[in-house]
Amino acid sequence: VHLVESGGGSVQAGGSLRLSCAASEKITNKYWLGWFRQAPGKEREGIAQLDRADRPAYADSVNGRFTISKDNPTNTLYLQMNALKPEDTAMYWCVAGVYPLKVGDTWYPPGNRSGYWGQGTQVTVSS
Repeated sequence: VHLVESGGGSVQAGGSLRLSCAASEKITNKYWLGWFRQAPGKEREGIAQLDRADRPAYADSVNGRFTISKDNPTNTLYLQMNALKPEDTAMYWCVAGVYPLKVGDTWYPPGNRSGYWGQGTQVTVSS
């Protein structure tokens, strides 16, 4: 699966952005889908998952502000980000995994043999 993100950019705190991730093939009910991010000097973190039954799950850091969704006909994954904060500044990647990305409070980024990553898109939030 080839994943291509778009929609990143610069925004002021309190603003919104919507990230898109176009998949090269059908992803519905086949993969666990999600978004990871990494801020400068910080570890990569999982922030949103859509499981194969389309049930969303979020990291505490974005819960209530970010929404993950999917458009089946176009095989596109979205991340709507509202009430953005400077600490949301990071590189964002969409992922498709053959295993769950989030189990309990632990996030599992897919490896080379267990999933796919997009090239990433930068989000910068200024105060």
